[in-house]
Amino acid sequence: MHDLPLVIEPDQLEPLLTEPDILLVDLCHPERYASGHIPGAVYVHPHETQLGLPPAPGALPSLAALKELTSRLGMTPDTHVVVYDDEGGGWAGRFIWLLDCIGHQHYSYLNGGWLAWQAEELELTTDAPDPKPTDYTFELQKQPDASLQDIISGLDSGTQIIWDARSPAEYHGQRIAAAKSGHIPGARNLEWTQAMDPAREFRLRPEAELRSMLHAVGIEPTKTVITHCQTHHRSGLTYLVGKVLGYPNIRAYAGSWAEWGNHPDTPVEK
Repeated sequence: MHDLPLVIEPDQLEPLLTEPDILLVDLCHPERYASGHIPGAVYVHPHETQLGLPPAPGALPSLAALKELTSRLGMTPDTHVVVYDDEGGGWAGRFIWLLDCIGHQHYSYLNGGWLAWQAEELELTTDAPDPKPTDYTFELQKQPDASLQDIISGLDSGTQIIWDARSPAEYHGQRIAAAKSGHIPGARNLEWTQAMDPAREFRLRPEAELRSMLHAVGIEPTKTVITHCQTHHRSGLTYLVGKVLGYPNIRAYAGSWAEWGNHPDTPVEK
């Protein structure tokens, strides 16, 4: 079994493509995958990572759907999953959260994803692999997935920080995407795109820079940090950032604003 870093660069990944215990998961746009993907990568449509039903479309898929997905991918407890997308890490980060939710600990994020791989002119293929299905037994883990009630219970506790990964316009209630606009009381706003470096194929910014950005808005590792967006897609990346920085209690609120902003009894600030 490979001992790979959480964040892996294209040149580190390239020599490992034929290793039997490495599983590449591609979460790009379907057209991108069809036109050329990293050799050996299995396609997962981003919607497969979400429940897709109101009031919380971004919630974790059902246990049956997760078992079907892990079986189709040919996963085993020893599989090292390397995940990537073509948009700076939102879907890839959400997939890492999903792996945490099923208790699978062997994974890496390809820094910059498809964009970085293509920029380095590494091999792409249109051949789609057909993994041998497996029967992967797992138990859902509660810790990675914070519920609406978890957040309400912790609002006045002083032990949790809400990291709102949406745009400032959404955070301040100027852009309305639910029955209610604004943000969860006390939430700190650092938009997901701030964690990416557009000059480096949307790789993650250096750790010291990320740490400084979070510190500047009061998102500290001494607290339980719960991140969200509208449907826990953008906050897939901010969840990953928390993992990269070693935050010991990073969680995601998968219900996100779609649930909170449409709930009749949730408090809102602007």
